[in-house]
Amino acid sequence: MIDRHIGFVHALRETGLPVSLAEGLDAAHALRHIDLADRRTLREAYAATLVKRPQHREGFDVLFDLWFPSTTQGPPKHRDDDPEDLRSELAELLRGDPAAPEFSAFAQAMVERFGRVQAGPGRQSWFSYPVIRALSPQTLIAGLLGERGGLPEKLARRRVTTNIAAFEAEVAADVRRRIAEEQGRERITRSAVRPPIDRRDFLRVTKAELAEMRREIHPLARRLATRLSMKHKKGDRGRLDFRRTVRASLQSGGVPLITHLKPRRPHKPELVVLTDASDSVAGFAQFTLLLTFALREQFTKVRAFAFVDTVDEITKYFAPGADVLDAITRMTTEADISRFGRTDYGHVLKTFEERHASVLTPKTSLLILGDARSNYQPPNTETLKRLTEKVRHAYWLNPEPRNQWDTGDSVASGYAAVIPMHECRNVHQLAAFIEDVV
Repeated sequence: MIDRHIGFVHALRETGLPVSLAEGLDAAHALRHIDLADRRTLREAYAATLVKRPQHREGFDVLFDLWFPSTTQGPPKHRDDDPEDLRSELAELLRGDPAAPEFSAFAQAMVERFGRVQAGPGRQSWFSYPVIRALSPQTLIAGLLGERGGLPEKLARRRVTTNIAAFEAEVAADVRRRIAEEQGRERITRSAVRPPIDRRDFLRVTKAELAEMRREIHPLARRLATRLSMKHKKGDRGRLDFRRTVRASLQSGGVPLITHLKPRRPHKPELVVLTDASDSVAGFAQFTLLLTFALREQFTKVRAFAFVDTVDEITKYFAPGADVLDAITRMTTEADISRFGRTDYGHVLKTFEERHASVLTPKTSLLILGDARSNYQPPNTETLKRLTEKVRHAYWLNPEPRNQWDTGDSVASGYAAVIPMHECRNVHQLAAFIEDVV
């Protein structure tokens, strides 16, 4: 059991779920107070001690099923029943409790019947899709609803839909169990569990995941605004309050032993965002525009610019109350950001300086977002240097892994010599960047 516990905790960490040493020890101590033969209690004990965020629960459950699979009473009995008879049996099960033993037993039997598929010459594997296709549980909903119309139908539909999802999850869990038994748990762990939402690469994010990321953005926007508003010069304690200092010196015979400073005026910075909107970084561009949308509430003024091979201001598309995905669609069709469709950072920087340099002031923070791939065009680093000299802070976030910088047409190091460049492939790295802004 100790080896199984250590392997399970290690697998959670390998897939991106944060589990500290103390939390692993807490889980081990919790096992002393439960019945280890009760799988449901074991699952909840581990979840209570190891899972910190709701979005981590799905990955946790998948790994738990791999490391602590449900027991089977020997090999499932092979079912040669007619598919329609099996569908009728499934319909009856969907009316009942998905936690019942016969529910999972039926799922295992269906995987045995339909789940093994030829995966290549002389090679077979297990899949969920053939099982779901053969039984088509979604087509059973109409016959299971009973009373039609109104609240009873809504409640019945919700119950049946939930039970269908539970059946599909049982099928998927049994498929993973069988693959793990044949190929080893370690081999399937990474492919079976998607990283948590805060560790999924921007460049491969889906629309559904993008919507899920919105919840992560607003806290980051507040933290970024706070960090950028801080004064960074060591020893800058503020301006001397001469009148208060002289008045206090009367208590020491006119000798100003204590100096008084004027209270600092709170600084709410301005932000200029310059983001690559080319197809190669489309997912990253959408996320950064979501971030820009959230930052508008935290900064005095936010000006957003997008580019492919020329640059245009897109602030107007992100007015308060606008749907951000609609705004992104409008930007791609209406904004003048592309001439030939091939990214050209050098031309973009030159055009930005000619048309929009006035938006950069000593109060401004400049945030550039892109992969620094310029299709072998001149990088124009001198222009970038002039732009960064105009602003209070300047940072570049690059969505590519650092080991891919300077490969192919990337000029990342050339730009990084002028402006601090940070790898930013996911929300986790964006949060780390914000923490490092000092």
